[in-house]
Amino acid sequence: MPTWTTRGLRGSTLEEMLNVSIEKYREKGLALIQKIPTPIKPMEMDKTRGQITLAFFDQKSTVDYIGLVQGVPVCFDAKECAADTVPLQNIHAHQIRLMEDFERQGGVSFIILYMTHRDECFYIPFTDLSRFWDRAQAGGRKSFTYKEIDKSLEVGGTRGLALHFLEQLQRDLDRRAARNDDAQDVRRDGG
Repeated sequence: MPTWTTRGLRGSTLEEMLNVSIEKYREKGLALIQKIPTPIKPMEMDKTRGQITLAFFDQKSTVDYIGLVQGVPVCFDAKECAADTVPLQNIHAHQIRLMEDFERQGGVSFIILYMTHRDECFYIPFTDLSRFWDRAQAGGRKSFTYKEIDKSLEVGGTRGLALHFLEQLQRDLDRRAARNDDAQDVRRDGG
């Protein structure tokens, strides 16, 4: 079991930290989010122990998590990085397509990125991820850097939660609403 320190949960994976927070959100009635298992095809079984001993990934996975937060549909992936440069090869085209489609349907897509060497975690909104992805597809850099991450979207722990990402989700929703209001003002003004 991971232990809490002033700097967070050490020696724990990002998904373990997220799973603890997600369970707390569920208990408090704040969100219902499910971990999506990666589909595998078993090739060999140890029948005496009932364990899979050899398997391969059956199909491309979608994202790590999907659910609802106070009526807002969310889908997101958990990524860890041990450097200040985050390679986009760790994010797959089918994941970007799913996130785009999810956004078109009125959902919110994002990534929770844990920079292990800094012990810092960030909410990366799909708008930012999409910008980095499009830049790479147009022949630009195939990564994004720590300097490019919006530091106001750092995810911290609070009140028994290893990672309290709902605050950053709310900030993302507020920014989306402000952009929509600005767009409506421009249309009203005839601009």
